Amino acid sequence: MFSYLFFFLCLITAVLVHFFINSFFRRRNGVEFDEPPSPPALPFIGHLHLMGPVAIKSFQSLACRYGPLLKIRLGASKFVLASNAAVAKEIFRTHELCFLSKPEFGLSKYFIYRGSQFIMSPYNDYWRFMKKLCMTSLLGAPQLDKFVGVREEERIKLVKSVMKCCREGRPCDLRSELTTLTNDSFCRMAMSTRCSEKVHETEEVKEIVHICVTLAGKASLGDVLGPLKVFDFSGTAKKLWGAEALNKYDRLVERIIKEHEDKAKRGFQEDKKDLLDILLETYADPTAEVKLSKKDIKSFLLDLFVSATDTAAAAMQWAMGELINNPEAFKKLRDEINTVVGPNRLVKESDVQNLPYLQAVIKETLRLYPSAPLIIRECTEDCRVNGFVVKAKTRMVINVFALMRDPESYTNPDEFIPERFLESSDEKIGEHQMEFKSQNFRYLPFGSGRRGCPGASLAMLVMHAAVGSLVQCFDWRVKDGDKVDLSMGSGFVAGMARPLVCYPIEHFNPF
Repeated sequence: MFSYLFFFLCLITAVLVHFFINSFFRRRNGVEFDEPPSPPALPFIGHLHLMGPVAIKSFQSLACRYGPLLKIRLGASKFVLASNAAVAKEIFRTHELCFLSKPEFGLSKYFIYRGSQFIMSPYNDYWRFMKKLCMTSLLGAPQLDKFVGVREEERIKLVKSVMKCCREGRPCDLRSELTTLTNDSFCRMAMSTRCSEKVHETEEVKEIVHICVTLAGKASLGDVLGPLKVFDFSGTAKKLWGAEALNKYDRLVERIIKEHEDKAKRGFQEDKKDLLDILLETYADPTAEVKLSKKDIKSFLLDLFVSATDTAAAAMQWAMGELINNPEAFKKLRDEINTVVGPNRLVKESDVQNLPYLQAVIKETLRLYPSAPLIIRECTEDCRVNGFVVKAKTRMVINVFALMRDPESYTNPDEFIPERFLESSDEKIGEHQMEFKSQNFRYLPFGSGRRGCPGASLAMLVMHAAVGSLVQCFDWRVKDGDKVDLSMGSGFVAGMARPLVCYPIEHFNPF
């Protein structure tokens, strides 16, 4: 027993001596004066002892204390953390070409479509081709306009479902309702099928999306453990493969692809083409700049569901939660809708351009609760950011959550104030109206530059009209208490810790 204890003490002593000697020589050689500063770290675990349950808030606290550009180490995982607009401007504009690639990390190693992912793809010919296809065909304005009727049908379905809760006097789980809205809307636009037409398929798609989003949003213990990741202590690989979530998805989409190929042989109207039809046309085009495989198609559709379905639904939950907790803002939005739309019909997507306060509500929601609170890039060559050297192959994490709650950029940054996005004489409020297009890097809910989110326009179309409809048609009573619990869930995502469950009270019935 004594020999084991002696060996353990010797091991710890050797590690500490190595750590301090290495630190001494790094300082003596002047290396640390060129690299970003780092908070005090511990051997083995690095900065894990400084992390709380909500990672983005922990990163924000570290930035407030130690500066806007920091070296962070969580176990074996190392990265540079950026947390304000000035540093983001250098990354996304001054050195954009150095930060266009994304690193492989965490769960991407277990994906069956590894090598075909669009969102996590390196900056290469495949990514450039898919981004061009998104902007010109898949998610461009003409294609989105073709499905305005689909989105309206799904929104009406949402309102009717909530109306049913009213009649039955039972609470409404808005997380479930809004996830169904986004799931069915995107399924119909992507594959001309409503996922909820068959209960079994609905649960399969929701399960697949939920598993992928949940696991992707958690810290990969494998990355933290370094070489020990082969043991999969966190169980992430087992959860992905054990539940066969991705294999279920693959079989489902394979069947739908076969149906679309049979339909194409019979011919179809040009204005009825969905996203899968366009992808299959590109797949069969011998002159395409990049030859797509069916694996690429399946991966792209999965990216669309995972990045859009849960994130858009989560953003709408936050918007409704903030509006319910802020009755004055709720009333102001309803009054605007009543004035512009009138008392006889449901708000439509075409009304949004005339509803500036509704636009401000969504912008303010995305400022406080960005769907992608952390943007992860990989530096491809040495460059200098904020006066410090960032080495090639370094992972860069931009904390958009902290950036958009920076008191240097926003008055009362933690408060829900939609008016900051309206015309105002207050310089700190009015100056942000043009920031939605990422002009001054203080407002980046969808990223920035060439790797900004290509689905932003689609998400905004769905969110504006859905939130407007829920405010127009219903009053809301919180199930437990007077206020909605706006606590954030744990991990690296910005979802609600608890489902948004409220009692809807009919205010206006458009049917």
